[in-house]
Amino acid sequence: MKWNVIIPLLLFMAVVFCAGVWSNRKTDESKGFISSYFIGNRDFGGLLLAMTMVATYGSASSFLGGPGAAYSIGLGWVLLAMIQVVTGYFVLLVLGKKFAIVARRYHAVTLVDFLKERYRSKTVVFLAAFSIIVFLFSSMAAQWIGGAYLIQSLTGLSYLASLFIFTLSVLVYVVVGGYRAVVITDAIQGFVMVGGTLTLLIAVIVAGGGLPNLFEELVSINPNLVTPFGQDGQLTPLYVSSYWILVGVGVVGLPQIAVRAMAYRDAKAMHRAILIGTAVVGFIMLGMHLIGVFARPIMPGIEVADQVIPLVALEILPPWVAGVALSAPLAAIMSTVDSLLILVSSTVVKDVYINYVNPDAGSDFIKKFSMAVTGVIGAVTFLIAVSPPDLIIFLNLFAFGGLEAAFIWPIVLGLYWKYANKTGAIAAMIAGMGSYIAIHFYNQSHPALFGVHTVTVPVFLSLVAFILFSLLTKGEAYQFPEKNIHKV
Repeated sequence: MKWNVIIPLLLFMAVVFCAGVWSNRKTDESKGFISSYFIGNRDFGGLLLAMTMVATYGSASSFLGGPGAAYSIGLGWVLLAMIQVVTGYFVLLVLGKKFAIVARRYHAVTLVDFLKERYRSKTVVFLAAFSIIVFLFSSMAAQWIGGAYLIQSLTGLSYLASLFIFTLSVLVYVVVGGYRAVVITDAIQGFVMVGGTLTLLIAVIVAGGGLPNLFEELVSINPNLVTPFGQDGQLTPLYVSSYWILVGVGVVGLPQIAVRAMAYRDAKAMHRAILIGTAVVGFIMLGMHLIGVFARPIMPGIEVADQVIPLVALEILPPWVAGVALSAPLAAIMSTVDSLLILVSSTVVKDVYINYVNPDAGSDFIKKFSMAVTGVIGAVTFLIAVSPPDLIIFLNLFAFGGLEAAFIWPIVLGLYWKYANKTGAIAAMIAGMGSYIAIHFYNQSHPALFGVHTVTVPVFLSLVAFILFSLLTKGEAYQFPEKNIHKV
């Protein structure tokens, strides 16, 4: 083992663990355990909101899978990745004040709480819970795999042993600290992600002899690496444009991102988060994907693309600096894992068990049950991740697309269209999920349907189904709750 690389990572993990334990001690349960454990009592300021959104969205895909794809495909993948710059801005712009107002009026702790109160339908609740559990398990598995790959490349341990270490390290502080621990540790991890990206980007440019030399070598390898169309011309304009749905505007439909629009203190915090989040996401996405492309001439022939970042860091940086820089992908993975873990846990505990199985459960039982469910979910994800796919980014993007197809219109139209109703929401979720899964499997053995990403057609079909069935069963217009937005 390279202890001068591992020690900085261990120190980082120790800081995260201590922050999680500290967060648990600072938790105010005066508003109830559920509110404090799953939503942090909605008292986070702009910086924390921005960094938790960045850290939740920045994941194994951003720091391992994305750069790995950029290594294989070229600058075209960097262009595609930059679509994500609008993520935080668009989510808070569309959901922001309106979502916070409605969520507070409903006393909603989870996204499914909002859907339950808005549509008054058990079917909507169960479809939403089913979608979250199925697709977020895929997304969590991608993060578990990325964390294991990173630990494996640094320690020389087996994949299975690395997976076990990563699982244990995350579960401890999430189970103990809940949502507040997630947000506090996300902020720490967000700063680490920025620092690690900057360090590694500078180092890879220097190691490659400067930008002009790097571009010359990329052209000599394959001229298509420096075009928008990818090494094999696979990034067509239509396909890239469809990514504006998957990783751009469609992110509004991701429960793990949308729920953050429920947890900020006031409108001032939201405005600050929009500015900070947009700048940080832009820097991280550009920096990490450029590193992946620039690694191609420095270290040609890497067989497992997801290991590009740890391998190039170990190659071009002094060991202790490499350890510090590689805290960034570890931070990204851990920050996404903890957010997904607490979201799936809240779905099982709050949205299903408390709402429909045992509404009269006592506070002490709920506390123990919540922690137990969180631990079990982590263990199940560990088992799913035992046999990893070749490129984790596609496992993560599969989960993204499925969630967006299911949730984007029930959330957005539920907030802004007074005639949105439960029939429309049910039809939209079934049409979105059903067509997404069908098209996904079709695209596995055929060229992409209509030449666009899998999510494109399901999002359109979901919209049509929502509007059509809502109008066919049109009833009394819904009255949205009002509240002073500046005091949200």
